[in-house]
Amino acid sequence: MKILSIETSCDETSVAIVENGHKVLANVIASQIDLHAKTGGVVPEVAAREHVLKIIPVLDECLAVAGLGWNKIDALAITKGPGLVSSLIIGTETANVISYVKNIPMIPVQHIVGHIYSNWLEIEDKIKFPVIILTVSGGHNELVLMRDHHKFEILGETRDDAAGEAFDKVARILGLGYPGGPVISKAAVNGDNKAFDLPRSYLEKDSLDFSFSGLKTAVLNEAKTYAKNHSVFSEAELPDEFKNNLAASFQEAVVKVLADKLIQAYEKYPEVKELHLSGGVSANTRLREVIESKLPKNVKFRHPKSLILCTDNAAMIAAAAYYLYKLSPKKFKPCTNITPSTSFEIESQ
Repeated sequence: MKILSIETSCDETSVAIVENGHKVLANVIASQIDLHAKTGGVVPEVAAREHVLKIIPVLDECLAVAGLGWNKIDALAITKGPGLVSSLIIGTETANVISYVKNIPMIPVQHIVGHIYSNWLEIEDKIKFPVIILTVSGGHNELVLMRDHHKFEILGETRDDAAGEAFDKVARILGLGYPGGPVISKAAVNGDNKAFDLPRSYLEKDSLDFSFSGLKTAVLNEAKTYAKNHSVFSEAELPDEFKNNLAASFQEAVVKVLADKLIQAYEKYPEVKELHLSGGVSANTRLREVIESKLPKNVKFRHPKSLILCTDNAAMIAAAAYYLYKLSPKKFKPCTNITPSTSFEIESQ
């Protein structure tokens, strides 16, 4: 079964074609990073306008890369949310028109569920349930217990700032650029992760929720204190050694909490066969290293096969759609009424 999927939840315009939920035939992404780097973050109106310009060229390129015509596409998948509503509208309206004109079934997919299914792409073996997934991106953090396809139980989630958002804000504080994840990681390589004693919020005993707002504030206070004591008037004047050390200390505080919470979740559910990492922050090599260092020997650890599958992409939406379709094929029909959703709730089927 070949599914063509569209993902426009934020600032990437992506169209993919995936066969049987795991084989990626094409996964085309038009990134807006250079555009939003000018403002240090995503401006919704600007992102939406870029989606309008890019959606049709990306769609055409995807079909060309896969070497397929519309007659070979069995179903459509679309990200319904959460995300920037103005961006989601471009994708959903495009999908609505295609579904109607081509008479192809439409499968709406929740964005976070898409990230969860990124670990099903390009693998040869079979994933064994139950699985615990740590999915970490710019707008969300969740710990999810997955007992079967599209059977989810939320174990923990972010109470304030998600880890990816904290990376972006700290990068801005230190004048390192955008997006925050890659630039913080690059700076951290040359820094001392024990240079600053930054807070690590574990919340209440046994809590699997996350909170990074206090950590972000602590970084800001360290930067302000240094600036005041050394008569520094802008981020550009902060010395590289200071920025590298603070970036490394910040990164270590984030990845330690994320890894500890994942292992803590496993200890509550020792019947779990695999631990998964997904979302944009899953590209962080230090996070992978820390998780692997804590990993029980009898548990398999997975993260997306390539960095392109960590960030927002349409292939993960197609993978999630395939397993959703297999649960109830008659449920999905050609339609023109899919509208964006801002809900972060992950629903089991």
